[in-house]
Amino acid sequence: MFAGVLCIAAAADPADRLADPAQEARARAIFADVRCLVCQNESIDDSEAELAGDLRKVVREQVKAGRSDAEIKRFLTDRYGEFVLMTPAFSLGNLALWGGPFLVVVLGAGLLLGRLRNRPGEVELSAEDTERVKRLSESDPA
Repeated sequence: MFAGVLCIAAAADPADRLADPAQEARARAIFADVRCLVCQNESIDDSEAELAGDLRKVVREQVKAGRSDAEIKRFLTDRYGEFVLMTPAFSLGNLALWGGPFLVVVLGAGLLLGRLRNRPGEVELSAEDTERVKRLSESDPA
């Protein structure tokens, strides 16, 4: 338990905080949306990785410099790629990634239904075919 408290204390080192509480709150909000590239399943706000600490410093510097949230996120995505964001921006590429599997399922279901509808039904045998089947079944020794 003591180790957990130390981790929390290290993540919120007062020496790293911005002097302006409004700027610090903005930086913390951005931290929650930036992924730790080492941990990959945590935001930089939750991560103890050295890279996460460096990213927190970069975000604080950008906030202190007066950049907007969008500019800071664009700076990070230009440098590290869109994976750095916990909630990626809407784009055609992301739409294809998220919508592709659903499209495949819908197309597969449509294909299956189309094939089931176009199955040939029962076909009536002509009189000639009926007679032929009858002759073949009578001559069959089994």
